[in-house]
Amino acid sequence: MSKDRNTDRLDGRKPALIIALTTVLWLALQWVGKQQGWSAQVALIGDLAALAAYIYALALVWRIWRRGSGK
Repeated sequence: MSKDRNTDRLDGRKPALIIALTTVLWLALQWVGKQQGWSAQVALIGDLAALAAYIYALALVWRIWRRGSGK
């Protein structure tokens, strides 16, 4: 395996981990919020934080994709 492909593979793990952890934490926050009776504003803060994490992961994937398409 070439060095570039190995680097891309390793760099791809970070966005995958961010997406997986964000989803699990977001679901847990929604569940806890429902159990505790939190307001919609608190849920919105969690939603916006999850959205920010997803956008960051998308930016990382886009950077890897652009690096690969320049070859």
